[in-house]
Amino acid sequence: MNAANQPFVETHFNHSLPKMEINLSKISHNARKINAMYGVKGINVMAVTKGVCGSLEIANMLTDNGIGQLGDSKIENIKQMKDAGVQAEFVLLRTPALSQIEAVAEYADISMQTELTVIERLSQCAIVRNTVKKIILMIELGDLREGVMPDQLDHYIPQITQMSGIELVGIGANFACFGGVKPDTEKMKTLSTLAIAIRKQYALPLPIVSGGNSANYNWFSSSEEMGEINHLRIGESILLGRETLSREPIPGLYTDAFTFYSEVIESKIKPSVPYGQIAQNVLGLYPSFDEMGDIRRCILGVGFQDVLVSGLTPLLDLNIIGSSSDHTVLNAKNVELQVGDAVAFSVNYGALLSIMTSAAVAKEYI
Repeated sequence: MNAANQPFVETHFNHSLPKMEINLSKISHNARKINAMYGVKGINVMAVTKGVCGSLEIANMLTDNGIGQLGDSKIENIKQMKDAGVQAEFVLLRTPALSQIEAVAEYADISMQTELTVIERLSQCAIVRNTVKKIILMIELGDLREGVMPDQLDHYIPQITQMSGIELVGIGANFACFGGVKPDTEKMKTLSTLAIAIRKQYALPLPIVSGGNSANYNWFSSSEEMGEINHLRIGESILLGRETLSREPIPGLYTDAFTFYSEVIESKIKPSVPYGQIAQNVLGLYPSFDEMGDIRRCILGVGFQDVLVSGLTPLLDLNIIGSSSDHTVLNAKNVELQVGDAVAFSVNYGALLSIMTSAAVAKEYI
């Protein structure tokens, strides 16, 4: 079978490669479905844009589909979206660096916080601007990334509530991002109990109780009562149509809104195992390879500088053997790939993040 006639291979590509093809209609569909699904049980969805590097096309599409709050971990992305006139409430997802606090005060409507020193500096910036900056205090509930330990809340909250220019509008917790800890019923009950206690003890309305992210889908689906949880930070489920505990597709959502293409720059029959004395490779590793005799080895003009190669899945019957900084080597098996062919891949969230951040990869919106 000629490569030109094979699905997911093109020999005369009209666009610069490598590229990411982005189907806005599929992401739009996912956003509407997610927003409606969680809304039925009283949960507001904040769409997370960090996975697409604050893409203006996607940000505007999200707001057009009824999502009023956008979250990003990069203040640079928030500035980009705000300067472009995207109509949303912007939330900085990552605890701000002190060196960026002026920009946070300028561009973030809400910021997630864990350090009193940072909140104090934000307070000073708010006073200078004669404004009030909203914050969500993140609480550590086991995933061991960011958050105040629960037994320290009585130390933090009285100080925060006394700071001028600061309004504590919510609490939140992170799950399944660093430690892989599930946001299960027990964790959600703990966060709900803390919210009730804080409201009562400090006479705070605390309108936002942010229970997690795309990993919360299984808890949400299996639970009738949401407790005090009324807010989730959803990125991967909107973009890739999956929950993030086992990466299972969510029924009714598209999982193929993003397709990555890279071009074959060499196609030759070569041995399957390197020959000669083996030392470290570019990553400082001692690689190993399976003996398969001579194979068609095809090289793509991308590497780990451009994309998290381990997050790519070929849409043809190919194997990725490995990569260096700007080469990815394939075992083409029975696919007759030739120089100039464009090979298509689906992406996981890690690959999506790296590709959308890479200036070397063209972005095509369809």
